[in-house]
Amino acid sequence: MPVLTMPPTLGDLLKYELNASYCRETVTLKAGTSYALGSVLGRITASGKYRLSPAAQVVGDEGAEVATAVLIEAVDATAGDKTGLVVARGPAIVSKAALVFDASVDDAAKTAAKHAELAAAGIVPRDTA
Repeated sequence: MPVLTMPPTLGDLLKYELNASYCRETVTLKAGTSYALGSVLGRITASGKYRLSPAAQVVGDEGAEVATAVLIEAVDATAGDKTGLVVARGPAIVSKAALVFDASVDDAAKTAAKHAELAAAGIVPRDTA
């Protein structure tokens, strides 16, 4: 019998949210990436678009190095900019295990820094069962 695997769901990621009307926003995601549910995003200062939040500043995408939101749906923006729904402010709790980081966030210290940046926005990453 084949093994069935299910992709992560919103329930796997979002553990608590005070009020969806307050905490969520629709944002524009920068083209060139297929964004997974749980993607940790930063806002590009010049354009206002969001992208995966890198560990350090990227020329042309200044501002995105600060994690400010978590994508709560999968969005394929490989062919062009797309809109996506994010948790942009808290109070909210997200599962640490369900978060998806930029490839440059590649060690425990960088991950902890992203967790702290999200917590500053009221989006608290927690270990959940």
